[in-house]
Amino acid sequence: MSNHDIQASALELAPSAGRIGAAMPHGGRVSLDDAPLKPFHIKIAGLTFGAHFTEGYTLGTIGYALGSLNRQMPLDPFWMGMIGSSALMGIFVGSLVFGWLSDKLGRQKIFLLSFLIITLAAFAQFGVSSPAMLCALRVLIGFGMGGDFAVGHAILAEFSPRRHRGALLGSFSVVWTVGYVIANVLGMQYADAAPDAWRWLLASAGVPALLVLIARIGTPESPRWLAEHGRIEQAKAIVLRYFGPNVTLDPHHGHEHGHEHGSSGGGFARLFHRDLIRRTIFNCAFFVCLVIPYFAIYTFLPTILKAIHLNEGFGADFLLNGFLVLGALLGIWLTIKLSRRAFLIGSFAVTCVALLALSLLPDSATLAMIAAFGIFTLTMSAFSNLVGVFPPECFPTEVRACGVGLAIAASRLGSAIGTFLLPIGIASFGFHSTMLALAGVLLAGMIVSIAWAPETKHLTLAQASCEDA
Repeated sequence: MSNHDIQASALELAPSAGRIGAAMPHGGRVSLDDAPLKPFHIKIAGLTFGAHFTEGYTLGTIGYALGSLNRQMPLDPFWMGMIGSSALMGIFVGSLVFGWLSDKLGRQKIFLLSFLIITLAAFAQFGVSSPAMLCALRVLIGFGMGGDFAVGHAILAEFSPRRHRGALLGSFSVVWTVGYVIANVLGMQYADAAPDAWRWLLASAGVPALLVLIARIGTPESPRWLAEHGRIEQAKAIVLRYFGPNVTLDPHHGHEHGHEHGSSGGGFARLFHRDLIRRTIFNCAFFVCLVIPYFAIYTFLPTILKAIHLNEGFGADFLLNGFLVLGALLGIWLTIKLSRRAFLIGSFAVTCVALLALSLLPDSATLAMIAAFGIFTLTMSAFSNLVGVFPPECFPTEVRACGVGLAIAASRLGSAIGTFLLPIGIASFGFHSTMLALAGVLLAGMIVSIAWAPETKHLTLAQASCEDA
C-alpha cells in the first residue's frame, strides 16, 4: 500500500448504529474524529500549549542564568556542560518512562504528574547550594518535560477532530518558541541585575508551571484510551458529557492493530512489529535529523553569528528571535495548506540548501550569508511544527504515547550529540565544513521522508496510524 493511498483497515470511531465509517454523519450523528470544534477542544489545547510555553521558558532561562551563577558559584567546564545539558538528559529518560506509563495507566494521570514534578523542581531551583543540586533539579525538570511531551501530544491528538488536528498539534512549536523567546528577553535584561538574579530567573519558571498544573485538575481521561482498554461505557460517558449526544464512539472499539497482528499488548516492543516498524524508524529519524542542526546551531548562536559577521549588540538576537516566532506562525498556516509530506520534504530541502550555501559562500559575502541564515531560521522554525504532528498521527492508541516518547527520546539524544560535536567541528574543521556536515544531516532527513513519510492529513486518527507497508 502506498504512502499516498492508505486505506482504512480499521476505523477507531463510528456512529453508534454499528456500521464503521468516518466523516459521514448518520442521522445527524458524527464520530469524534469529525466533531465540530468545541470550547472543550480549545481548553485541552490551552492546557497543552501552556505546558509548552513553560517548557520553552524553562529551557531558555538557563543560558543566561549560568553567567550570573558562575560569578557566585564558580563552575568548571564539566559542571557548565552538565547543567547545560541536564534538562535534555531528563527529557530523554522521562519521555521513555512516562510514554510507557501513559499507555499502561492512562493519559490523565501522567498529564497531572508530569507537571507536578516540573512545578516543584522549578521552584526548588531558588534554593540550590551547589552545582550538583542544580543539575539534579534540572534533570528532574527534564524528566517531567519528557513525560509531558509524550502524553500532551497524545491526549490532544486523541481529542482533536481531524480537520483541526494539524493546526492544533503544530501550534505546540509556536507556543514553545514564544516561551523560549520571552526567557531570552528577560535573561538579557535581568540576569545580571543582582547577585541572586539567576535564582529568581530560574525559579520564575515555576509560576506558569503552577498555573498549568492547577488548570489541569479535572481533565478527563482520553475516551480513545478508555475504549482501547475495554472501558467502553466510561469512554461513551466522556464523549457525551464534553461533546454532546450527536458525537459517538464505536461500541465495538478494540485494539487498532494488536489483534490483527497477533499482539495483545502495547509497550516499546510493539513499535518494532512488522506493521509499525517503518513508522517508528521514520519518526525517530526525521525528528533526529531536524533537531541536530536546530539545537547545535542555536545553542552556540553567538559563535555562528560571529562567523557570519552578525554579532553586533542585541539587535541580531532580537532579529533572529523574531524570525523564530514568525517561522513558527508560518508553520501553522503551511500545516493547514500543504500536505504533511510536501511540507516536510520541501522544508528539509530548503534548510539543506541554506546550510549548503553557508558552507560554500566566502567570508566576504556577508549579505548572502546573512540571507542564507535567515532563510534557514525561518524555515527551520516553520517545519519544527511537524514534530508535534507526525508522531501522534502515526501510532495507534495502544502505543501512541510510547511511539511519541521514543521519537522524543531519540531526538534529544541526537540533539545532545549535535550540541556536543558542533564546537569541536568548528574548532577542528572550520565553520564552512561544519555547516556542510549539518547540511548532510538535513539531506538524510529529506531522503528518509521521501522514502517513508506517510500522508496523514485527511485521515481519521485510526486510519492515519494504520499499516502502510
